[in-house]
Amino acid sequence: MAVTTTTAALTTFNISSSLTRNHLQLRTFLSHTLSSRSSQFTSPFESPLTQNNLILVPWTYSTRHLHVTAEVNSPTKKKVKNLTSEPRYSKAARRFYNDNFKETSSQRLSKVLAAAGVASRRSCEELIFDGRVTVNGSVCNSPQTRVDPKKDMIYVNGNRLPKKLPPKVYLALNKPKGYICSAAESQSKSALSLFNDYMKSWDKRNPGQPKPRLFTVGRLDVATTGLIIVTNDGEFAQKISHPSSGLSKEYIATIDGTVHKRHLIAISEGTVIDGVHCTPDAVELLPQQPDKTRPRLRIVVHEGRNHEVRELVKSAGLQIYSLKRIRIGAFRLPPDLLFGKYIELKPPQLKALGWDEK
Repeated sequence: MAVTTTTAALTTFNISSSLTRNHLQLRTFLSHTLSSRSSQFTSPFESPLTQNNLILVPWTYSTRHLHVTAEVNSPTKKKVKNLTSEPRYSKAARRFYNDNFKETSSQRLSKVLAAAGVASRRSCEELIFDGRVTVNGSVCNSPQTRVDPKKDMIYVNGNRLPKKLPPKVYLALNKPKGYICSAAESQSKSALSLFNDYMKSWDKRNPGQPKPRLFTVGRLDVATTGLIIVTNDGEFAQKISHPSSGLSKEYIATIDGTVHKRHLIAISEGTVIDGVHCTPDAVELLPQQPDKTRPRLRIVVHEGRNHEVRELVKSAGLQIYSLKRIRIGAFRLPPDLLFGKYIELKPPQLKALGWDEK
């Protein structure tokens, strides 16, 4: 009888004053209700504690057994808080648990290869279709095959994929003129050769971590300088290089000759490249600088087609003296970064490229 009376009282009790005053009122109410019948008090939890002839209800247990719902009145809105609801964990807490405690399951073969830095997801699928990937001694032609690099022996072009995948690396390079964005060993002036010192010092900076296989995201032709992203993350490369990303790219084109208004109009109208009519997002004649005699054009594109900027300028009847890329998405090449130098990209810079590091 006492438990029934107490439960009904707690369910309908309305807390309308400050928390301290409400606590005292509630304790007094329970004391008068239960003190005369304390000998008959029964509870699914431990017996109530007494102090100065007052019954102290153990709230840490009563919220679980009695399912108390507290109603708080405010001048603007009435809020109801269920004290028995399950706790909600933050996204960062769930990610930490998944990375450190949750047992990882197998993943698609193409995704594992891309995460290992072999190539982009699409290029990894082509390697699989070409029969250049083996799993546990057998050629695998299905990118959807579930594998676990810690348990399965995976070979790509005869090279074993390490059991422990290297950490993700994101670099921004100011490419000099004369370097090709290719990993082919026959190219003596590959842009990746500018990272030889970085790879040689890898073991000192990252003890116990396997070395990453770096590649460029997209390409700049041999005569074009400026911003190029280098990474070992195939998913990242696929994300920011795919046309669906909508990332714009900004170039500075130095022109041989004089630029007139008709040239700017012709460039803005676009031209046909590989059967597709391409138009720039913006074209602008930059102010003349005292130390530069040649006119400079600022051109922004998003198509990303081969030699797009050069073709736009050529179709307008102009000749490019030099071409430099200075921006991808919202990430701009640092003005103090010299040719041939690079920086490691941090999360805010990756976000400017449209990528959230996981």
